[in-house]
Amino acid sequence: MDNILTSLRAASDPTRLRLLVLCKEGVLTVTELTQIIGQSQPVVSRHLKVLCDAKLIDRFREGQRVFYRLSDLGHGEGATARKLLALLPKGTPAIEMDLERLKGIMDLRAEEAEKYFRDNAVVWDTVRSLYIDESEIEVALLSRFPVRSPSLLDIGTGTGRILQLLAHRVDRGVGIDSSYEMLSVARANLERDSIKHCHVRHADMYRLGRFDCEFDAVVIHQVLHFAQNPELAIREAARVLQPDGHLFLIDFAPHGLEFLRDNHAHRRLGFNDAEISTWGQSSDLELTDVQSLLGKPLTVKIWTFFKKQGLGELR
Repeated sequence: MDNILTSLRAASDPTRLRLLVLCKEGVLTVTELTQIIGQSQPVVSRHLKVLCDAKLIDRFREGQRVFYRLSDLGHGEGATARKLLALLPKGTPAIEMDLERLKGIMDLRAEEAEKYFRDNAVVWDTVRSLYIDESEIEVALLSRFPVRSPSLLDIGTGTGRILQLLAHRVDRGVGIDSSYEMLSVARANLERDSIKHCHVRHADMYRLGRFDCEFDAVVIHQVLHFAQNPELAIREAARVLQPDGHLFLIDFAPHGLEFLRDNHAHRRLGFNDAEISTWGQSSDLELTDVQSLLGKPLTVKIWTFFKKQGLGELR
């Protein structure tokens, strides 16, 4: 009861209700919210603090910027916030104007993301031309991914494509990446497709400290060959995976294309089944399936792991 009363008190202000609506529609900075609401930054910041303290919205930092979004549906306060917003009458003038201004901000984000993608398309296309079409990899992943999963973590989310692909199968999705530029692209892609139950955050794949046995599925797609310590990345992925959850690792089989190391920052020229299996076993993961997707000259592999129940506690 105390949580509900706290939520109701926090939302009992016209400006804070407007902020809740905006934070439900997108992930926004204080500056963006100030531009939309038309109030000073100190005033908006105070309102945001009240909503954060009530856990109706989440606050997280990316470099010099701080973002706000409605709390996850899986959390009690997030569910309460959505129920409150559902009671708002449609066509409220102030809210309609806020949403129109929000559209302008999202359109600008989409333009910036498209420019970044165009500027880097040649580099990405060079690597993609060496292996099977991405659509075939996606079909293979979909055939292995559960029909329904409560939660998904996409490590090294890049453009957010995996979240887009699996959004219809998950109740909640989180993508993490160490690149602020790629997070902007991913965020714009999710907003364009109106995928509101998935979001992206800045994080280090070696230190997923804020997550702890939280996800039912984890995907690491074409990321491990960039890793300085692939085994540690797998160990962290296993740590945040729920018992009976699945890890899907997609990367290259061993190859000899040294120019990928020299020109495209690949630290590893593919992985063999034995080392992948060994790294999984050391993290209480059982390798249940391996698929090879032959390409010229690169072969893509999908390793599927299952997290065993309870072994970590016996050590």
